[in-house]
Amino acid sequence: MKVKLLTIISFLIYQFSFSQTEKLLHGRVFSNNYPLDKVEVINKTAKTSTRTNKMGEFSIVVQAKDSLLFFAKDYFFTRLKISQENIDRNNITVNMNIKAEELNEVVVTNIKFDKISTSQQDIDDIKFAKNNKSLQKYTGVYDGTIANGMDFTRMGTGLINLFKKDKEEELKKKTSETVFKKLIAASIPRDYFTKDLKLKPEEVDLFIEFCDADPRSAKLIENNNILTTMDFLYAKNEMFKKLKTESKN
Repeated sequence: MKVKLLTIISFLIYQFSFSQTEKLLHGRVFSNNYPLDKVEVINKTAKTSTRTNKMGEFSIVVQAKDSLLFFAKDYFFTRLKISQENIDRNNITVNMNIKAEELNEVVVTNIKFDKISTSQQDIDDIKFAKNNKSLQKYTGVYDGTIANGMDFTRMGTGLINLFKKDKEEELKKKTSETVFKKLIAASIPRDYFTKDLKLKPEEVDLFIEFCDADPRSAKLIENNNILTTMDFLYAKNEMFKKLKTESKN
């Protein structure tokens, strides 16, 4: 009986402490008054995440002073510091700004080609060449051409294809090396490196190269998850700072 009573008391204390620290926060994400679907909502402090539904609604466990990050493709990421007032109201609204789409300039020009005309003299020359070839075939008269000579055109095509294959292999290798960088550029905002990781602006590109050199970055490409990517960047940042300190000493 005493054991059961202690268990019940412990459970109630746990529930009470949980209710005092963590709450399930509800909210909606909009852009120009339109709800946004599939927005990544990340509790950076608690290392948890969720996504908005088609109505832009989400629910996530938070406590005061937690930092929420909102990520969506083609939108600037948004950061929100949770206050006790947000928790008490339990209904927050987040507005995200769409990125301006950059269009490449297209120049359309009219190109006029000269008309190709064929004269009677051109036709007579073609007939003469054809008859001359037939004469060699049936009379055996040699006109200086090589009937079964080496096909230099075919050889040239083969060499071009060989160099083309080497170029494709080089391009394929170069592309595989930049996939991680493209992933970072598409999913992690630039100011995350300076504000959250505390890197200097001139160090960001070097840090991304440092992360790209780690074989574990390939796993991030296979299993694209923002929270996992941020954890990876945070861990690599600790190593990056340690190497900088050692190099100074």
